[in-house]
Amino acid sequence: MDLKKKKILITGAHGFLGGFVIQKLLELGVPDTNLYTPTFKKYDLREWGNCERVVKNQDLVIHLAAKVGGIGFNKENGAELFYDNIMMGVQMIEAARLSGAEKFVALGTVCAYPKFTPVPFKEENLWNGYPEETNAPYGIAKKSLLVQLQSYRDQYGFNGIFLLPINLYGPGDTFDPSRSHVVPALIKKVCDAKKEGHDHIELWGTGKATRGFLYVEDAAEGIVLAAQKYDKPDPVNLGSSLEISIKDLAEMICRLADFKGEIRWDHSKPDGQPRRCLDVSRAEKEFGFKANTSFEDGLKRTIDWYEKHNV
Repeated sequence: MDLKKKKILITGAHGFLGGFVIQKLLELGVPDTNLYTPTFKKYDLREWGNCERVVKNQDLVIHLAAKVGGIGFNKENGAELFYDNIMMGVQMIEAARLSGAEKFVALGTVCAYPKFTPVPFKEENLWNGYPEETNAPYGIAKKSLLVQLQSYRDQYGFNGIFLLPINLYGPGDTFDPSRSHVVPALIKKVCDAKKEGHDHIELWGTGKATRGFLYVEDAAEGIVLAAQKYDKPDPVNLGSSLEISIKDLAEMICRLADFKGEIRWDHSKPDGQPRRCLDVSRAEKEFGFKANTSFEDGLKRTIDWYEKHNV
């Protein structure tokens, strides 16, 4: 698909990832007049009429809009996370099909994988068990969109693709403790403790769980490449081959932020899924995506951004 000639709708364009996707599209040569970036305030995509309005006359839909949060937010808001994400996604796919859109790019989540998926996670293991309980409502809502896209391809010939990103991080991330994911949550705790002169920080769990991460600019690059080059029904992991324990991650952030205090672990709090790491070979094979940003460089940029903006 030659994106420079297409009218492109980006839902969630004003969120953390959306700005980077817009930047990549502009760098590719897509005229800004071809990009439609409606706001949630004006168009609540949980309502069918708004979905119909935003997809009108669009060739490509990149659906980034989602309600997301970290482990605490997921634990407390499972019903909202299920309802909001499934309603936005299901209705946007149907509205795009009815409007005659040429292609739909849906973003899933690593939370869709079963709790005890063999590491590294391969796309063919997606249905081999139930997701980790705290993330299940969000993960299943997102995974349902894959079923919808595959069935729409079979029955209607609708070209929809489904990407499974690992945890994203980078400048401009959500640092609000009630909603943030692990990297911004740790950066905020460490930087705030350093600024306030504290001698320790307290973190959830044991630190033994592992996670993989993808720098947000790399994620945007992968989404745009998939929009251009990938047209198959199979889901595709989007990430890097990194796997790091939360303990090692916390220690790395302390080092990069020059915080000398102690890390104390609250074992009464959940670790979440025991391990997360993606097999990323399909993305490289199918549309040439490979993460370019080293984890330490990405963390430095994110820490620098937070310290500058102190949000």
